[in-house]
Amino acid sequence: MRFCIFGDIHANLEALQTVLADAAKNQCTHYVCLGDIVGYNANPRECLNLVRDMDCPVVKGNHDEMASREADPGGFNALAEEAISWTRAQLPPEDKEWLRELKFVRQVRDFTIVHATLDTPTKWGYVFNQLDAAASFNYQHTQLCFYGHTHSPRCYVRLADRSVQVAPFEKLRLEQSKKYFINVGSVGQPRDGDWHASYAIYHADRGYVELRRLEYDIQTAQQKILAAGLPLRLAERLAVGK
Repeated sequence: MRFCIFGDIHANLEALQTVLADAAKNQCTHYVCLGDIVGYNANPRECLNLVRDMDCPVVKGNHDEMASREADPGGFNALAEEAISWTRAQLPPEDKEWLRELKFVRQVRDFTIVHATLDTPTKWGYVFNQLDAAASFNYQHTQLCFYGHTHSPRCYVRLADRSVQVAPFEKLRLEQSKKYFINVGSVGQPRDGDWHASYAIYHADRGYVELRRLEYDIQTAQQKILAAGLPLRLAERLAVGK
């Protein structure tokens, strides 16, 4: 069994299509989405429809939540607020309802998925270091949990003595005595200084997780942002991975 683990698509259709094509090429048998399907980029409906039609496990991201609300958005910076207001105007009621009904945490087979943190999944906290990860490990009942939200690939490992370390994450072999809290990066808006679309393949039967980084048609994604009247900064940041 091979699971394609992807998230933080943020309405970037070109990046999503590239990731799904690569997953199929690598013989993925199952697909799992870590949320934030919409926001920032110019194809929210198309990306939402693609994910919904896959009928795969999905958890809710903070942009999914804000786009599904009827009230004006709040709590975002000005750039994100402008993008989410535009996104809300593009989505019909049935799309918003589908986003509203998504769960915050799910267990899939023998692993867990969440967009933000396991300790307070509805508050949209960020995991930036070992201390942040330790809080989620206290609520992690499976050996492996995949999360998103920071847009940067990162693997935290809790050892038998309950200490937490950061592990290299390119092709990670899982060990039974350890727990893993893994961020697979962002499909549609990476922020680790690398513009390539990011996702992971979990080789469940072989016990390892593989990080994938892919080139995609970034120029088309940028042109769509500008054509939609979204801020120039959203197009520019794609090229620098920030």
